Amino acid sequence: MPDSTFSLTPGPSPGAQPKQVYLSLGSNRGDRLANLRAALDRMAAAGIEVRRVSSFYRTEPVGFAAQAWFVNCVAEVGTNLMPLQLLKTLKSIERELGRRPGISNGPRPIDIDILLYENAVVRSATLTIPHPRLGERRFVLFPLRELAPHVRHPVAKRTVLEMLQDARDLSQVVRLKSGS
Repeated sequence: MPDSTFSLTPGPSPGAQPKQVYLSLGSNRGDRLANLRAALDRMAAAGIEVRRVSSFYRTEPVGFAAQAWFVNCVAEVGTNLMPLQLLKTLKSIERELGRRPGISNGPRPIDIDILLYENAVVRSATLTIPHPRLGERRFVLFPLRELAPHVRHPVAKRTVLEMLQDARDLSQVVRLKSGS
């Protein structure tokens, strides 16, 4: 009789160092802060080690202006999930928290994007890493600067600070006070 606990799916090798990943989180529907905190909690429950989280920022919508402002942050996480596995896990968390297909860049209770995955460059039909608009968006660059100002974009070869200084995006980004 076969052992039902045996899995043919290879997991991380014992002692494998988790990969360092930066994620952007945003919300503009419902209790925005609670949505961000719930997403971070669910990541931890899914085996994604949340190492550090930036301040929360109130940010002006970009791309589709006729909607409520967002609250955004960036999380530094550690994971043994490969990029596509991580994406699948993050999309599952978004669905659990009420995200449904809708208007591109439109209102949503939660949005989680993979910004950087170590120094990896991924180009597939479902995933692009580094995030293709990372260097253009102040609502991502401001919180990322808190955690990793000198990290270099693996394609553009520019630091987060350099990208922020040159960002043409003029949208407002306001740091919230602790506990807001």
